[in-house]
Amino acid sequence: MLRIDFLQHWFALSDPATEAALYDTPAMRCFAQIDLGQEPVPDASTRCQCRHLLEENNLGVALFDAVAVYLEENGMKVSKGTIVDATIINAPTATKNKSKTRDLDRHQTKKGKQWYFGMKAHIGVDSKTKLIHSVVATPAHVHDSQVLGDLLHGEETRLWGDNAYAGQQ
Repeated sequence: MLRIDFLQHWFALSDPATEAALYDTPAMRCFAQIDLGQEPVPDASTRCQCRHLLEENNLGVALFDAVAVYLEENGMKVSKGTIVDATIINAPTATKNKSKTRDLDRHQTKKGKQWYFGMKAHIGVDSKTKLIHSVVATPAHVHDSQVLGDLLHGEETRLWGDNAYAGQQ
């Protein structure tokens, strides 16, 4: 739970967002030492209880300070990087326009068992400030990994993304 607490703090995630990120991001599950074949990710209410327990006993600041010292002594630090992800922007499939055609910049894609028609917004976010530094719009069928290079500012020391970006250099 402490490892999850660190991830939640470092990425400024809410309890539900932490739960979702742990399911979506293999690197976070690896850090938190969660094997989905053995156990589920702790749910948001469990995270909330743990965080409140740390706060009630004034342990949060002391733990984060101790980890920062440990990392520094071992030549490491939590450093600047980019978080990447994409979202589908759904559009009507109807052709009710003058030319009776669909917009050529929009395509269909399947996510899970659901089909969508539209575009995709690929977003690069600074991991420290949480400010968006890059956005690329593509037809929905373009795979997330195809625009990874366009989402980076070039000075990253770390990169975080979900399974769509696995194996990218």
